Amino acid sequence: MLLALSVILSYLIGSIPSGVWIGQLLYRKDIRTAGSHNIGTTNAYRVLGPLGGTIVLVMDILKGTLGASLPVIFGYQQHYLILLVGLAAVCGHTFSIFIHFKGGKAVATSAGILLAYNPPFFVIAFAIFLSLVALTSMVSVASTLGMTIITLLSLVYHDWLLTTVAACLWVVFMVRHRENFKRIREGDENMVPFGLGLYLRKRKQSKNKKD
Repeated sequence: MLLALSVILSYLIGSIPSGVWIGQLLYRKDIRTAGSHNIGTTNAYRVLGPLGGTIVLVMDILKGTLGASLPVIFGYQQHYLILLVGLAAVCGHTFSIFIHFKGGKAVATSAGILLAYNPPFFVIAFAIFLSLVALTSMVSVASTLGMTIITLLSLVYHDWLLTTVAACLWVVFMVRHRENFKRIREGDENMVPFGLGLYLRKRKQSKNKKD
């Protein structure tokens, strides 16, 4: 009974649309009507600014961490339940009951599950993500390529469930980023205001103007 309750609560916690609620409560803005129209962290930074975006990022990570930690809170000793119950939080974020079963791309919430399950690996994954953002200036690339690397690195732990869950989340990431891949091919994917990728794009644009 408690395990079933954990799954339901994890889904409801994951369903909290942090970007929407923070935007409406603190900024009187609906991030679904601006930027990329996504409710996730990247669009929150774009529409709400650094402070609002950071609040949304922390909330989205903690949704995954809290949702995944419910079995521990309820006294279950099986460590693997963190991953399984945590997936309900990802489902909640992706198909939120609070916004007509729409949602984000589940990147930060998935990171929160890893924080609950394997904190050292979370640090490694976060470092990979930040490095890729700095290199490409594209959160979409950092998320999808980063998840590919993280899934492969999970093999080092010889934890078949961790690798299986990571592979499943990789599929979710790839599906949810389809529009981003299209924009990347067309050369107009949104970039963060820093990094090597942005520098190279500006350099190319400057060269084209001179020509």
